[in-house]
Amino acid sequence: MDDDIPAVETYNPWTVVNTVFHQLVDAGLHPVLGTGDPGEAAAALLVALGIRPSIQGDARTSDDTRAELAELRRAAFGDS
Repeated sequence: MDDDIPAVETYNPWTVVNTVFHQLVDAGLHPVLGTGDPGEAAAALLVALGIRPSIQGDARTSDDTRAELAELRRAAFGDS
């Protein structure tokens, strides 16, 4: 991959919801999901930040997970 070309960033909107909820709880607040879908607002926030919402989440995390699982398979079952 060319270092001059930024990778397309994606992120799961529900991760944003989870992060915000944890920050609010850490601040002593008690957030509660209302009747609306917070994922939609989280996705809009990601778009505003220039990040493409993706239900699969951050592609880099998926790549890292696949690499780690491949390494675990090699360690457990050998090179096959």
